[in-house]
Parts: sequence; structure tokens; C-alpha cells
Amino acid sequence: MGLWWERNIIEPGKLPLLLALTAFVLTFLITRVITRLIRAGKGPFRNISGGGGVHIHHVVPGVVLAIVGGFGSVASDRHGWGALISAVLFGMGAGLVLDEFALILHLADVYWSEAGRRSVEVVVLTAALVGLMLVGFLPFGVNDLSDEELQDRGAVMVSMGTNFLIALIALSKGKPRTAIFGVVIPLIAVIGAIRLARPTSAWARRFYRRRPRTRARSWRRAYRHDRRWAGPGRRLQDWIGGTPDVTPAPGAAPTAAASPPGPAGPTDPARRR
Repeated sequence: MGLWWERNIIEPGKLPLLLALTAFVLTFLITRVITRLIRAGKGPFRNISGGGGVHIHHVVPGVVLAIVGGFGSVASDRHGWGALISAVLFGMGAGLVLDEFALILHLADVYWSEAGRRSVEVVVLTAALVGLMLVGFLPFGVNDLSDEELQDRGAVMVSMGTNFLIALIALSKGKPRTAIFGVVIPLIAVIGAIRLARPTSAWARRFYRRRPRTRARSWRRAYRHDRRWAGPGRRLQDWIGGTPDVTPAPGAAPTAAASPPGPAGPTDPARRR
């Protein structure tokens, strides 16, 4: 264990990244426990208010911690104590900020609304990506190149450009998670780029407009996918971040699940659920 720790964490200088990821996850989990206790009216915790009754969201100290930790990391040696402390501060700040990502996105207090699920999704996505980089994956498949290829700048640029283009295609097909993970693991982006686009994506609007059969297949596949995975995904988000309020908070955008096309056509709003 000691040899593995030295070879995979200490020597590559990944200890700050590990500490930042640990602080990020723990801060998010602790914050969610506290906010759920406040919501239930249990425990000693209360919302913090400033002058004039203004509610101070925890994104505010999160921004301060992220700024201090970020600048501290830039200014310090990667192997020194300053880098380790800065990494912890940055991880804590990032956890507080992304826990209220939905509030920043909507510019409204949607923490316990349906739109607030976006915060949990972004936190899980960020933790997964950082974890992949921690175990050795690098963006755009650079880790797949040999030592000789890494010495060739042209090969590196071609590889990164190709992987970026594939991830961009996956994104245009309405698959943002696949595209993001595909930046780190190119094979995932390739699968997303090959498969059928989501019916509401930019790719579908551009290339499926005159192909009714393909457009209908896209709607049916999206409907089956959402019916199969939407329920488990929502239960997982509720388990991690808490169940949203039934009544959406002000400023929250309504969401609609994709449904298969009916006789009126795949673009008829009356046929969507």
C-alpha cells in the first residue's frame, strides 16, 4: 500500500488533487445534511441572514474559499504545505458553490425545487471527472499516447483535436454527459457520436428535419430511455440531495420528458407528455 501511495499519489504530485476532491465531496455531503436538517426544523442549525433580513446563501463563503484556495495553489509549490492547504480550501469552496449551482444558473432560490436537482447532478459529475483524472485519465485521450507520440507536437494536436471534435458531435446530439465524460475517455464520446441523436438536439433539428423515419426513431428511443432511467436517476438524486418541493420555486423552468411521436407527428406538442 505504501509503495502504491508513493508511486501513484506522491511522485506524480497528485496529493493536492486528492485532498481537493476529498474536501469537495465531504463539504457537499455535510452541507446537504445541514440544509436538510434546517428544512426539517431539526438540530441547532439555522439559516444565516444579514442586514435587512437578506438570506446569505452558502455559495458566498464558497466563492471566498475557492478564490483563496485557487490563488494559493497558483502561488505555492505543488509539493509544499501551502499547496495542500490551498487544495483543501479550494475543494471546500467548490463544494459550497456547486451545491448551489442551480441558484446561480436560474438567478433564483430554486434549491428545493425541481430545478435544484441540477446542483446534485453537477456535483456528482464533477466528482466523477476529478476521480477519473486522479486515477490517471487525462483530457482528450492524451494518456493513450505513447512516449514517442507525446514528443511529437503534431500528433498530440491531431489527437486532441479529433477527440474534441467527437465530443462536440456527441454534445450536438443532445448528450452532454456523454460529451463531458468523452473528453476524459474518448471511447465514450465515440459511442455518443455514433448513436442516434436526441429528438430536441441541434443535430436532430439540422439533419433529421427531412428524415421523418429517423426523427420518429429518435423520439421513440428517447422516450424508452427516459422511461427506463428517469425514475432511478431521480431516486438517486433524492437520496443524495433531498426530495424537491412539489410546488416549483419562482424562476424555475418547467421540464418536460420526451415522448414518442403519435399520428400528429413527432413535433406536435399535444402528443408530448
